[in-house]
Amino acid sequence: MADYTLVRYTHESTRFEILVKPDPALEYRTGKKVQVSTVLVSEEVYTDSGRGTRASEESLVKAFGTADPASAAAIILEKGVLNLTTEQRRRMTEAKRLQIVERISKTYVDPRTHLPHPPLRIQQAIRDARVSIDPQKPADEQVAGVVDRIRSIIPLRTESVALDVTVPAQFSSHSYSVLKSMGKVTSSDWRPDGSLKAILEISAAGRQAVIDRLNQITRGTASVEVSK
Repeated sequence: MADYTLVRYTHESTRFEILVKPDPALEYRTGKKVQVSTVLVSEEVYTDSGRGTRASEESLVKAFGTADPASAAAIILEKGVLNLTTEQRRRMTEAKRLQIVERISKTYVDPRTHLPHPPLRIQQAIRDARVSIDPQKPADEQVAGVVDRIRSIIPLRTESVALDVTVPAQFSSHSYSVLKSMGKVTSSDWRPDGSLKAILEISAAGRQAVIDRLNQITRGTASVEVSK
C-alpha cells in the first residue's frame, strides 16, 4: 500500500492538492468517524504536489475563505476527488460489482423461466460483456447501464407478481411487518382466529426470498402461492 495519495479540488480553474493516508482517507469519505488530523499526511495545501508548489494565501482565501492551510485542507478532504490506490480501486470495484449483481438478481428475471438468474451467471455476463464498473458511483445508478450491456448475453426482464400469503395467528404480526418491508401489501385480511391472509405485490425475482423469509419466521407453516 502506498504511503500517501492525493485529494484534488478545483476552484475557478485553480487546482489544489493535499496529501492523505489512503485507508484513513477512504474511511473518512465513506462516512466513518475518523479525525481529519489522522487522515492528513501534512496540513500543507499545494497547487502542484509533485513539484512541491504550495498554494498562496491569496488563492486559499479566494477558494476557501481562509488563509489557514489546515482549515483549507479539511474542506478539500470533504469536497475534493480522492485518488484511489490500485488496491483500493480493485477492492471497491469488486464490492460494487457484487452490489450491482445483487440488485439485478433481485429485480430482473429470465423471461423464459420467470425466475432470477443465478448471481454467478450475472457476474459471468458482466465479465463477458467487459462492463466497466465505477467504484465510486452508487450501485443503483449503474444497474440500468449494466443491464443494457448484458442483455445480449442473458435475457433479462422486470416482472411483478402478486402472492397470496396465509400466516397462522402466532406468526401473523411479525410476518406482516416483514411483508411490508419486502414489497407492497395490496390487501390484508385479519381473520377472527388471528391468522393473516394478505396479497403481496413484489418483483418476480424476489418471490423465493419472500418464501424463504416467511418459512424462517413461521417454521414452514405459512402458505405462499402466486395469485391467480
